[in-house]
Parts: sequence; structure tokens; C-alpha cells
Amino acid sequence: QVQLVESGGGLVQAGGSLSLSCAASGSIFSINAAGWYRQVPGKQRELVAHITSGDSTNYADSVKGRFTISRDNAKNAVYLQMNSLKPEDTAVYYCNADVRRFWYSNYANNYWGQGTQVTVSS
Repeated sequence: QVQLVESGGGLVQAGGSLSLSCAASGSIFSINAAGWYRQVPGKQRELVAHITSGDSTNYADSVKGRFTISRDNAKNAVYLQMNSLKPEDTAVYYCNADVRRFWYSNYANNYWGQGTQVTVSS
């Protein structure tokens, strides 16, 4: 059983910062590519930031220069540092990752976290 557990959401004023964490638990060997997505009611879930197993990153245009995705392979964790937050960043943020469960297999399953609410007040 593999779970992605997010933490760090909350309420912050515009211009403030929040840091989200996503920790993989269970029987895993490593996290390959991972990403943070967000969703607001009535809209499709959108990619915010993505990081590959080789640490290449890409960001949605709306968050470039403000958000930073990173990873800690030793902890099987992925992070999203969000600075200069805007009210339009308000959403439920989800962690997504390709998780490799066994050292002897390159196969990776894709998992989603349960989501964490980020609310930015104006």
C-alpha cells in the first residue's frame, strides 16, 4: 500500500508564503517524476509544477518565478514553496507521483494525494 500525504496548506494573506510537503509512505523504493496540481470548484485540475527524476522542473506560466518545486529522495518527499501568493492561487493542491515500489523493477505506479486547501485572502 502506498500513500501520498500532503501537508502545509492553510490560510495566508496575499503576498505571503506557504510551503507544501508531500511524503510517500508504505512499501516504496523511490519516487520518479512528481508534480503538484491544483483545482478550484467547477474547473479542471491543472498542473502547477513538475519535477523529473533527474530534477528537471517546469512550471505553469501563472506561477513561474513565485513557486519552486523540490524533492528529497532520502525522505521520498516532494515540496512546493509558494511565495508572493495571490488570491487566484486559492485552490486545493494535490501531489501526484510516479512511485517505484521495488528495487528490482523499474515499473512505477501513479498515485495522488488527498489534497490540501490553500486559501489566499486579499
